[in-house]
Amino acid sequence: MEKKTAVVSKDANVEAKGSSGGSLFATIVIPVAIFACFLIYIFVLGNGANFEGGDNENHPLPGNYLGIVYKGGYVVPILMSLVLLVLIFSIERTLTISKAKGTKSVAGFVRLISLKLNQRDVNGAIAACDTQKGSVANVVKSGLLKYKEMQNDTELLKAEKIAAIQKEIEESTSLELPMLEKNLVIISTIASISTLTGLIGTVLGMIKAFSALAASGTPDATALSNGISEALINTALGVTGSAIAIIAYNYFTSKIDELTYSIDEAGFSIISTFAAQHETAAPANTTARQQTI
Repeated sequence: MEKKTAVVSKDANVEAKGSSGGSLFATIVIPVAIFACFLIYIFVLGNGANFEGGDNENHPLPGNYLGIVYKGGYVVPILMSLVLLVLIFSIERTLTISKAKGTKSVAGFVRLISLKLNQRDVNGAIAACDTQKGSVANVVKSGLLKYKEMQNDTELLKAEKIAAIQKEIEESTSLELPMLEKNLVIISTIASISTLTGLIGTVLGMIKAFSALAASGTPDATALSNGISEALINTALGVTGSAIAIIAYNYFTSKIDELTYSIDEAGFSIISTFAAQHETAAPANTTARQQTI
């Protein structure tokens, strides 16, 4: 019992360490991305060369999109930050999920494990896990180690052994899945708030445009059109960020589901093979007791 408790505590520490690492990455990346986008907004988009008379208070030069985006206001760098964060976390998730798959095809790995077990080569299956590496291989290896342990156990019934193997696979899966799903909540949050942030920028820009028109006292269609187009920059950026985030979130969710399915398939193969290859037998101590009676 003490040994089992120590193992669970160790697993919990590993999970906490991985969670802390992911949180640290997000804590550093988010403010850095926002700061970088504000610098780009001020010094690149707001460069006087993009505006009439070399002053960013004037209208943008015809066809100069950098100046046009700058006129969207200070909501623009926030929207740029959201798009940049989606790209950064998408790259991070791509690398993590790619590493979780292992060195070779996951489907081929699952077939190899099933083949090794059908040949009663448990050690060969464990060696295949060491070669494959990644989250799927880690879970399968945990199940195989328990499989090997149950083969040598003479105290438990067959049903109890199968339950022990299944529990080991489930616990290993619960430790690996949080690493795969980490930071996806940030992408899903950006997908929800990007469009709303863009609409806020648009509304603020429209208020500013109509206020300037009211102050001038004379209708100026050109000035009003420029003000509206500049305000709509925020909507365009917000919708773009939201669309990219939704696509990224659904893509990574589908990839994680594929890995989960592979883990389930491998786990089912391990359990069904154990059930097929090991006959139900009474525990040794029960048999001895019956013989004594």
